[in-house]
Amino acid sequence: MVRNLAAFSEAVTGADSSSLVEVRGQCVRHSEERDTPKMYCSAEGEWLVPIGKCVCSAGYEERRDACVACELGFYKSAPGDQLCARCPPHSHSAAPAAQACRCDLSYFRAALDPPSAACTRPPSAPVNLISSVNGTSVTLEWAPPLDRGGRSDITYNAVCRRCPWALGHCETCGGSTRFVPQQTSLVQASLLVANLLAHMNYSFWIEAVNGVSDLSPEPRRAAVVNITTNQAAPSQVVVIRQERAGQTSVSLLWQEPEQPNGIILEYEIKYYEKDKEMQSYSTLKAVTTRATVSGLKPGTRYVFQVRARTSAGCGRFSQAMEVETGKPRPRYDTRTIVWICLTLITGLVVLLLLVICKKRHCGYSKAFQHSDEEKMHYQNGQAPPPVFLPLHHPPGKIPEPQFYAEPHTYEEPGRAGRGFTREIEASRIHIEKIIGSGESGEVCYGHLQVPGQRDMPVAIKALKAGYTERQRRDFLSEASIMGQFDHPNIIRLEGVVTRGQLAMIVTEYMENGSLDTFLRTHDGQFTIMQLVGMLRGVGAGMRYLSDLGYVHRDLAARNVLVDGNLVCKVSDFGLSRVLEDDPDAAYTTTGGKIPIRWTAPEAIAFRTFSSASDVWSFGVVMWEVLAYGERPYWNMTNRDVISSVEEGYRLPAPMGCPRALHQLMLDCWHKDRAQRPRFSQIVSVLDTLIRSPESLRATATVNRCLAPTPALPTPAPPAPAALPACPRQGPDLVQALGWLCPDPWTRPSLVL
Repeated sequence: MVRNLAAFSEAVTGADSSSLVEVRGQCVRHSEERDTPKMYCSAEGEWLVPIGKCVCSAGYEERRDACVACELGFYKSAPGDQLCARCPPHSHSAAPAAQACRCDLSYFRAALDPPSAACTRPPSAPVNLISSVNGTSVTLEWAPPLDRGGRSDITYNAVCRRCPWALGHCETCGGSTRFVPQQTSLVQASLLVANLLAHMNYSFWIEAVNGVSDLSPEPRRAAVVNITTNQAAPSQVVVIRQERAGQTSVSLLWQEPEQPNGIILEYEIKYYEKDKEMQSYSTLKAVTTRATVSGLKPGTRYVFQVRARTSAGCGRFSQAMEVETGKPRPRYDTRTIVWICLTLITGLVVLLLLVICKKRHCGYSKAFQHSDEEKMHYQNGQAPPPVFLPLHHPPGKIPEPQFYAEPHTYEEPGRAGRGFTREIEASRIHIEKIIGSGESGEVCYGHLQVPGQRDMPVAIKALKAGYTERQRRDFLSEASIMGQFDHPNIIRLEGVVTRGQLAMIVTEYMENGSLDTFLRTHDGQFTIMQLVGMLRGVGAGMRYLSDLGYVHRDLAARNVLVDGNLVCKVSDFGLSRVLEDDPDAAYTTTGGKIPIRWTAPEAIAFRTFSSASDVWSFGVVMWEVLAYGERPYWNMTNRDVISSVEEGYRLPAPMGCPRALHQLMLDCWHKDRAQRPRFSQIVSVLDTLIRSPESLRATATVNRCLAPTPALPTPAPPAPAALPACPRQGPDLVQALGWLCPDPWTRPSLVL
């Protein structure tokens, strides 16, 4: 069969009724892969979940599951789903399957023009060029060309030629000529040309260009105007420097202007005290390029400027130069010098006496105390040691209802940590071995010394060296999250270590590690009732988090820890995320990574996380537990998982999975998040199944042989729960409940 321009051949189905065989398709002729085309062959011999597709190559379009060549006069520039397009104006295609259309004669296409752009030509010359001469400057204005060549990117270039009277030909204008705003690539239709020579003939050419002017072999067309400059004032004096500066006079030297524009009659020197130009200034006339200004104040800073004058008028003043006149020398008599010496000697003697007195009678100041001495005083008992306070509530005391507070909303970074955590002295922690590695540090096993109690086994996570202040703040903010939780199915925070360079988070130690690894290690060694009991513990913990308004976002079996009594506790609030070996394990989007296989569709598409998205993740956790830690969706890629789930595919029931549990999974995976059950409803359903073991006997798939239950520890009851009493229906039911009701005839209530 051909699907999405990809041909799929026959394939052999898998041996297992729940397995899917991936088959890769081959693109038809004159097509290429856009996304790898593939489908899945079910055990019933049906094609499922078409993924990927092929698209027709450039010069070909799709017709009836095939790619055919574009006709004459049509083209297709790139591979894709689009059809062949008609050649743009002033272009044609020379053969079928054209990828671009060639321009007609005298028409061109710029390098940056797309193949769909029409071919164009250079513009005509500007019109109505007029000039206005003002001394040695000229203003040019013109109108746009009548023929723009079919383009809108019109700019203008100016060409200046100087035509001396004695020569029979023109030459390029000198480098001193100034064009305002610029000489080439003008956008507006006006230009000012300055610094021209006086009484000189000039010729100006204004040419219009566009994006294809450089491609045309024909010469550019321009508008021409000829002008003659008038008499003008001299240009600005270039250099002015100081020859000599006395107490009341300053000698100056300067050079003639580069363009005198006639005979210089005289120079005018303007000078004034600095910052007093608006109050008064003086002038001095000079015939040569040297002058001495007298009658100045001693020790005063003056500003000098010079300009030249011809019969046409005065030029511009030169740049300002600052000069400071000499200061008068102070004169002291012999008596004054003697008094100064006596005063200095007396002050020195008094200073020495004060130093000696301080050494003998005042002792050393604390400000000069060595830092090591301060540390010794601190260690010798002058500062009281910190007192360890248990973070969790005393047994039997139920905390008041509370709501989760987001640590990142606090203005001060450490305010949330001080409010929800307890500081532990680093000397009370003894690390024994490394048991794992996370994104931000290593996870270790050790013991915590509690005053008046036995050492407590704990898990310690230390922040990696070389961290930034932001990483440290984010690291400790996760402890602020855990510090708000107090539930037997939520990992317990013992405290944090923040004093010093090494930051650590200390939690209770869970002997059996993560739930997925634990189940894979003991594959097939638990009864259905034991597995349901584990799920009930996870659901109770998530119900507690949901009631607080907290959204976990990463609920998975790898983030559930199991202690020595098989009590499951929700963990991983950003503290010790496991890095999977598969680099495709998380789907990266703007704002971070998302675990695709455990995340609800709306959270993947719109990053909309809620308690309903956590319910979806709990359904995947149920599948992991019933499949003994098997990878959800097996070896399908994340892209295939997204496409399959979006088209309605759901994970099949694992081997031996009761029909009631698989139905609960499907309810958690409802596409409409409003139709998914709440965690309180999930816990209630699990309690009902535990009280009615006969409802767990009907399986959704063929039962597989389960190995005898090993002598593993059973989940210990965390605290008395208000659940109905164990049903009294005879020894068979008691034996089925097993670890749930160890003494059903005397125990008043069912404890999980």
